[in-house]
Amino acid sequence: MPKMKSHSGAKKRFKITATGKVKHQQANKRHLLSHEAHKRKRQLRGNVLVSKAQEKQIKSQQLPYGGGL
Repeated sequence: MPKMKSHSGAKKRFKITATGKVKHQQANKRHLLSHEAHKRKRQLRGNVLVSKAQEKQIKSQQLPYGGGL
């Protein structure tokens, strides 16, 4: 059985934590930020965890060797 390939887009967007959870950057923080409130921009900083429903799909299908199930 050949090795499975990791999804190239998923490799760039998700990281697996040491405890096996999946984290990602929040959206809407790239451009056109001049009209956004300071509070909104501040809340979009940092990483957040992926929901449980999507975590299973990402780990099993898109990142099979990144701490998969």
